[in-house]
Amino acid sequence: MAKFAKIIHQNNEIFLIKKFIRLFESKIRNIGKKRFSFVLTGGESPIKLYKHLAKNKNIPWKKIDFFIGDERYINENSKNSNIKMCKKYLLDKINISDNQIYKISTNKKSIKNSVEDYNIKINKYFSNNKVVFDLILLGIGKDGHIASLFKNNIRKKNNKIVNYVERKDFMRITLTLKCINNSKSIFLWAPGKEKAEIIKKILSDKKLKYPASYLKKKNNFLFHCN
Repeated sequence: MAKFAKIIHQNNEIFLIKKFIRLFESKIRNIGKKRFSFVLTGGESPIKLYKHLAKNKNIPWKKIDFFIGDERYINENSKNSNIKMCKKYLLDKINISDNQIYKISTNKKSIKNSVEDYNIKINKYFSNNKVVFDLILLGIGKDGHIASLFKNNIRKKNNKIVNYVERKDFMRITLTLKCINNSKSIFLWAPGKEKAEIIKKILSDKKLKYPASYLKKKNNFLFHCN
């Protein structure tokens, strides 16, 4: 079952966002003079969170480098593009340079080329040392998936950093479970009543039926609200 270092529950999303931002700011303060690597999630659930983050004047955006946890293998201008959503509600609203954004390029010859390109970017960022992101923000689907890790492709023993996923709707590129669990912190963002049922399921999931149940407890925070 999913275990968390801390479960943060609030009565509404605004209070939950305030809790998130306070904890987020403390994580950045603890990094000192180093760069802070922040992996963003797509979907609709973080939109309100991103809007509030974009307005925050206390966050030192210049010292944060942004990655994306997963992406559909589609044109970046598509309405289904995760990086397009992240840019619209956060990245284009804050004072950062393009060099701080490490996106998944989907304009390569093949999805395997895009996977390798992102893999190279990440390894180069970490100087070919162990890949350990400072913070990975994850959403959760109603089926319990995280990033583009679904029940049929969770692959617990996969040692890769990035992999591709074949789905009926879209081909996808995603960070692997191992890469996610190697991060210093994981924030699982699950606001709203529509997420309540799956959160209840993963918290009692002894048979590991859901991808989110594989998240390690180490510095792993669950944010949810009514």
